[in-house]
Amino acid sequence: MSALRPILRQLVQSKYLDLFGALLIFGVCYHRSFHQTIFFQGEIQYGIPFKELWTYAQQGAFPLGIFSTVGAIFSLLSTRLVGKQNNWGNFIGILTTINSGAIDFLFGNASAIITYPLTFLIVTFAFTKWKKGELIRKRDTNYYIIIATGLVIGFALVYLGAYLFGGRTGNTFLIVVSLTFGLSLGANFCNALKYEETWLSWIIYNIVQLTKNTMQMNIANVVKYIFYLVNAFITLFDWKLNGNKT
Repeated sequence: MSALRPILRQLVQSKYLDLFGALLIFGVCYHRSFHQTIFFQGEIQYGIPFKELWTYAQQGAFPLGIFSTVGAIFSLLSTRLVGKQNNWGNFIGILTTINSGAIDFLFGNASAIITYPLTFLIVTFAFTKWKKGELIRKRDTNYYIIIATGLVIGFALVYLGAYLFGGRTGNTFLIVVSLTFGLSLGANFCNALKYEETWLSWIIYNIVQLTKNTMQMNIANVVKYIFYLVNAFITLFDWKLNGNKT
């Protein structure tokens, strides 16, 4: 059966939009010299000349900007594939969760040590569920329970992580991190069950993430989440109006 709103489906399935998003992130990061950012001797250092990166790496520096940029591009492709209802998106999401956790920790979120492993498990669960042929479903009581539970767990683990491991402990920062993590928990679990309102959760999540990454000055992710916000709007209506891909 053809899609009820073919333009929406074409946008979601478009390979050109994938390419545009990837080039957008790479272009902005390169223009802002984000690839010249490293983590060295316990702190983030900016503006390291590209030709000197290898020298710093030999001294134990971590090429934070490069890994963040590459991770952002693959995370974007993962999200786009999930929107296309392609389970490879969940598989790539498993891998990018590991990279994102390390990057988030180095940017000051010490609670990433205990929060990202949980995200890893949920995304792995999503990959397993979709592999069995999960179909798009309407929201029900469980949807709201999942969202609420995700927020409670998010705040609990982030504040526990800050208490145990330190890092940035400003109250505003912790609230923003708690919201993003809590929303992502609910959204990722709803994605595993293929709720169409998953993308509504991601819209709210992306707005909060824009705030968080602006605070962290993580340029790669700022650009990524602007693109994500637009993509989430498109995909929400595609899933609602056009339903399952097949």
